[in-house]
Amino acid sequence: MISFPQNLVLEDDRVLMRPLEKTDIDFLEPYVIHESDIWSYFLTPMNSREHMEQYIKTTVEQRELGKEYPFIIFDKKADTYAGSSRFYDIQLHNLATQLGYTWYGKKFQRTGLNRHCKLLMLEYAFEKWGMERVEFRANAKNNRSVEAMKAIGCVVEGVLRSCVVDVTGRRDSVVLSILKNEWEGGVKERLKGKIYTD
Repeated sequence: MISFPQNLVLEDDRVLMRPLEKTDIDFLEPYVIHESDIWSYFLTPMNSREHMEQYIKTTVEQRELGKEYPFIIFDKKADTYAGSSRFYDIQLHNLATQLGYTWYGKKFQRTGLNRHCKLLMLEYAFEKWGMERVEFRANAKNNRSVEAMKAIGCVVEGVLRSCVVDVTGRRDSVVLSILKNEWEGGVKERLKGKIYTD
């Protein structure tokens, strides 16, 4: 089973990340009703309250099985809920996990919020949880997402061709990662520098 505390909260001066719950539907529903374009590369359709309810229900169930750990993201600066992210594909025997399913409402994009969230999640993964590898994936056509991951220190490993189906059809996925020695060897400090100097 996953070695998370039951109620893991990650927090700094800008953001609070707490476990996503089924009761959070009202906080996240507006993003599927009013911001349909943010779901262009999502794996499943997201254009109704029912879709968001199913999205939350599925990942909460996966957390209960020890396979994922989803967070809801609260932007302290805006004083509102901004999106979600999670750990998934958790491989305790390999000390590896993926970090993804990350999305934000449009007004939170390019505000620095994502870097705060990634710093908190990576600190937890490498420094508290003992992971040796954190992997990221993105639709190969989603240049904004790939560039954002590279900007926080991810190394591009390659492309998995036609590996998954999303709302656009079969897709290629770019695979990126950060290793623990890279995190300790400068990635963390560079990410902190980007957060507090931008």
